[in-house]
Amino acid sequence: MSVTQRHTARAPASTPAAPRLVLATDRGSTVLDGGWWPRSWDPAAELPGLLHALAERHGRIRHLMLNIHAWDSRLWRLTVGRDVVRLGWFDTLDPAVLVATTGRDIQVDLLVVPPATPPSAAEWAMATAADPANLRHAPDILAAALAPAGAAATTPADRYEVWDNEGGSDGVAMRGREHQGSPR
Repeated sequence: MSVTQRHTARAPASTPAAPRLVLATDRGSTVLDGGWWPRSWDPAAELPGLLHALAERHGRIRHLMLNIHAWDSRLWRLTVGRDVVRLGWFDTLDPAVLVATTGRDIQVDLLVVPPATPPSAAEWAMATAADPANLRHAPDILAAALAPAGAAATTPADRYEVWDNEGGSDGVAMRGREHQGSPR
């Protein structure tokens, strides 16, 4: 894949296409703040619509962090309306995650659903990412969304969450011990 690097791009003056985006209604203790399903890996085409939608919800967006390998080109700044948004490209950021920082330093973490994902899987993944009860991380959501029918419903991360939340065990060995006295 050939990667084009441009220093600055200006979003079209017309309102960009509405992004395929589902945001959590509450920013409680969710792992993710929502899910986004871009139509392509072209940041100049996809990011303006996302930035408009995020700005409507969270105010000015000043910085985006994206995976360096997932996108077809790299922009360093994107002008959207009167705002200039800085883009950072990171090798260590999971391709399934986009991080936006608002003008008030609020971090918005989004699941990024690959453009070629089948519609039903993409819609499920975005809804799961925006669900306030969701405890899965972005890669685990995508793996579950793209798993063949009949595959195991739990992921290794799901099993780890149970293990971790039960004090470091799978919960079975710990049951009944809470009533036993421990030697002092």
